[in-house]
Amino acid sequence: MTFRGLVRLTLVVRRCRNQACDLYHLPYRAEEEGAWALPHGEFGLDIITVVGQLRYGEHRSIPEIHQRLVQQGVRIGQRTVTDLLERYEELVALHLADEERIKTRLKQQGQVLLAIDGMQPDVGHEVLWIIRDCLSGEVLLARTLLSSTRGDLATLLDEVKEAVPVPISGVISDGQQTIRQAVQRSLPEVPHQLCHYHYLDEAADPIFEADRHAKTELKKLVRGVRPIERSLENGEEEQADAMRSYCLAVRSALTDDGRPPLCASGLKLHDRLTQISDSLARVRQKGGLHPALDELHRLLTRALKKTEAVWPALEQAYALVHQAAHVLTNHENESGQAVRERYTKVLDTMREQQASLGTLGEAIDTFVKVTESYWPGLFHCYDVADLPRTNNELEHCFGSVRYGERRASGRRGAIAALVVRGPVRVLTALALRRQCFLPRALVFSDPEAWYSMREQLTFRHEARRKQLRFRKNPAAYLAALEEILLKTGLPS
Repeated sequence: MTFRGLVRLTLVVRRCRNQACDLYHLPYRAEEEGAWALPHGEFGLDIITVVGQLRYGEHRSIPEIHQRLVQQGVRIGQRTVTDLLERYEELVALHLADEERIKTRLKQQGQVLLAIDGMQPDVGHEVLWIIRDCLSGEVLLARTLLSSTRGDLATLLDEVKEAVPVPISGVISDGQQTIRQAVQRSLPEVPHQLCHYHYLDEAADPIFEADRHAKTELKKLVRGVRPIERSLENGEEEQADAMRSYCLAVRSALTDDGRPPLCASGLKLHDRLTQISDSLARVRQKGGLHPALDELHRLLTRALKKTEAVWPALEQAYALVHQAAHVLTNHENESGQAVRERYTKVLDTMREQQASLGTLGEAIDTFVKVTESYWPGLFHCYDVADLPRTNNELEHCFGSVRYGERRASGRRGAIAALVVRGPVRVLTALALRRQCFLPRALVFSDPEAWYSMREQLTFRHEARRKQLRFRKNPAAYLAALEEILLKTGLPS
C-alpha cells in the first residue's frame, strides 16, 4: 500500500550455484526492494515517512495521524499506525548510526568535543546515556544501562573513542562523580570541563533555599489582597481601575517565581513589594488614599517591617554569587589561568565577608567546599576552542524530547514507549529538529542490522511487559515462575 494505491511487485531472489564459492546458495535480493517496503511489510516507505513526520514534525497523536491517513485514502488500522511509527524510528536510527557517514563528517571537523549526560524517563527504570559531539550535533552513542557505575560509563567512552576517526579535544559533563571517574579512566589526557550551571546550582543551593524560605514567610504576611480587590470590583471609573491595578501588581509579584542558581525570587518579591508600598505612600502624601488602598498599604508595610532583618544578608550573599558568575562568564575572553586567578580573589572576598553574613556564613562554607570539588574542571573551556562552559545544550535536547512526547500524548510523565524505545526514539526526536528525512534516505541495505536492533528492543519491551504483569496480578505472576522452576528442576 502506497499513497498511489496498491502496488504488486514480483521479487526474484537469486542464489549462487557454484559449490566452490564461499557464498554458495546464499540468497541475493534485489536492491530496489528496500526502496519500496520493509521485509514482511505491507506499507510503503512513503507512508512510513509521513507517519514519522506527522509525529515528530507536527507532534500529532496516533489517532490524529490515523485520521490524516484515512483522509488521504489509505486503508489502515490505528494499531498499525503505532507499528509504522516504530519502524520509522528504527529506520532513522539506522541512518544516523551509519559509520561511514559519521566518520566523513567528523573528518571534516578534525576534532570532536564530547558531551555526555543521562536521561531517566521514569524513576526506578534504566538510564538512557547519550554521548554527543558538540560541534556537529551528531549523537555518537545512545545506550540504555541498568546501572551507571564508573566501569559502565567508561565502556561507553571507550567505544566512542575507538569509533571516532579524529582526536577528542575535550569533554563536557554535569560533574557527576561516576562520569568524572569514567572520563579519568578512559580519557585521562583529555580536558574534562564541568558544567558551570550545575556547579553554581549546587554551590549556591543553601543561599537559594534561604531566599526561598524568606519569600515564603513574606508571602504569608501579605495574605488578604483578594478581599481588597473584591471591594473594588464594582467601580468603572478610571480611578477604580487604577486601584485594582495596584492589587494586580501585588498578585503578580507574589506569583512570580525564579529558578536557581542566579534568580533570587525572594529578593525580587521584596523589591517589588517595596516599590508598590513606596508608590502608595507617595499617593497618600500628595492626595490621600482610598480606604481599600490604605488597607493594602498597611498590609504591605507590616509585612516588610516584620521581615526586614533577613534581606540585607541575602542581598550580600547573592551579590557574591553574581560576582562569581560574572567572572566565570569571562566577557573579557581571558585565558584559563587569568580567570582562575580572578576567581580565587572572589573566593577570598567570600571568606572575608563570611562573618558579616550571620546564619548565611555556613552557606559560604558550602560554596567553598563545592568549589574545591569542581575546581580541576572549571577552567578548561577558556583554553580549548569551542568547548562549551555548560552542558545545557544536551539538557535542552532532553527537554525537547519530553516536550514533544507531552504534546503528542498529553501525558506529563514518561510513557512506557520512551522507557522501552529510548535509544531510537530520542535519536529520532533530536534528528528531526535539524533535518527532514525523505523516503530514499530511509532505505537500508543491511537487514541484519535492523533485525538485531529490533531484537534488542523486543527484549526490552518484554521486560517491561513482565513488570506490568506482576503489578496487575503478583500472585499469578509468581505462581507461573514457580511452576517453570519446578518443572525445569525435576529429573528427566
